[in-house]
Amino acid sequence: MKTLMLVRHAKSSWADFGQADFDRPLNERGKRDAPAMAGFLKNKQIQIDAFVSSPAKRAKKTCKAFCEVYGYDKDEIIFIEKLYHASKDTFESVVEDLFDDHDRVAIFSHNPGITEFANSLSPEVHLDNMPTCAVFAVQADVERWADFNAAKKEFLFFETPKTG
Repeated sequence: MKTLMLVRHAKSSWADFGQADFDRPLNERGKRDAPAMAGFLKNKQIQIDAFVSSPAKRAKKTCKAFCEVYGYDKDEIIFIEKLYHASKDTFESVVEDLFDDHDRVAIFSHNPGITEFANSLSPEVHLDNMPTCAVFAVQADVERWADFNAAKKEFLFFETPKTG
């Protein structure tokens, strides 16, 4: 059984309009929401075996906040360049390449691709927009991540900082 959690980065700062998009940090709300959402998931006993992230600053900081709450070594985060503004097809490619010894993986990335990918995973749920720091989870009864995209998936949950 493989479980995939998609996490949109926490709220980012627009304080410096001259700053490159890739380098935007989290704002104060984002710095609160990321550990709060991680704590919510951990308190629900939702396990995560691997943390995979876009290397953009806001995604990286969100992922690191989750790692801190989970007691996961931040040096073990898997950063994948193509997750920065990834398309649905890119997400599918990333999932196919995940290590099979990880059964529960959280991927931290950006809109609009993360919303599009989430919507492709479950016909039961349609999101107009995946809010910042939201977590969308599905699972599939497969042994290999290479089989995940084609498999029937079971929707598990969708949580946001407002609901979590």
